[in-house]
Amino acid sequence: MERKEFLKRGFSSLLGVAALVPVMGACSDTTVDPASTTSTTTGGTTTSTGSTNGSSSSDCTVTASETEGPFPTKVPANFVRKDIRDDRTGIPLAITITIKNANSSCAALAGALVDIWHCDKDGYYSEYGGSGMQSVNLTSVDFLRGRQTTNADGSVSFTSIFPGWYSGRAPHIHVHVYNASGKSLLVTQIAFPYDITNTVYTTGQSYGYTKGAQDTKNERDNVFGDGYTNELGTVSGSNSAGYALTHTIVVKA
Repeated sequence: MERKEFLKRGFSSLLGVAALVPVMGACSDTTVDPASTTSTTTGGTTTSTGSTNGSSSSDCTVTASETEGPFPTKVPANFVRKDIRDDRTGIPLAITITIKNANSSCAALAGALVDIWHCDKDGYYSEYGGSGMQSVNLTSVDFLRGRQTTNADGSVSFTSIFPGWYSGRAPHIHVHVYNASGKSLLVTQIAFPYDITNTVYTTGQSYGYTKGAQDTKNERDNVFGDGYTNELGTVSGSNSAGYALTHTIVVKA
């Protein structure tokens, strides 16, 4: 089965009943609610402003829950590291994620465990492959997966590359947040502003992005298509200088 067809089926046919809860939660809103972005360009650097969720106690909606499949990290505790690139090449991406607690007026949540994972510039995930879902076998490597613990400001940072795309999905980063005791608080995904991704994919050939423009935008994505207002990251930078992504995730802890 091709990955695009798998995604269209909402993961349920292969992941079983356990996957139904996050998938159904992600699709509970039947209306398309594209998040608007504001883009500015200064000195060759483009900035797209994403979600402002979690900026105050009055703007403190819990971030949308999404499926973690089909390529979750198998043993997250093995990847406590800031630089998650390994041997993957591409345009540098600095990732900063801030976790806030909806049960404490959106105060910063220190001591939380934050796992992230995403595909490489060619759209492939480590730890998987050799099947119809991903023909390239990458089961023996573990690039672009990492875990960090939030500081006093509720923030973690990672050094990565700008992810590529694969058919049927808009570009994204997976995030799983746990409390300090290891209790799962939220599984979600971070969306990218289209103007930034389109620039990377249509002008970044010299950096290895050779697939061209993505085939699925956020509003048509099977995960983000029901609304991604509080999942959109803020991205700034350029192909030559690299990019920085910042994003706030609100959980109930």
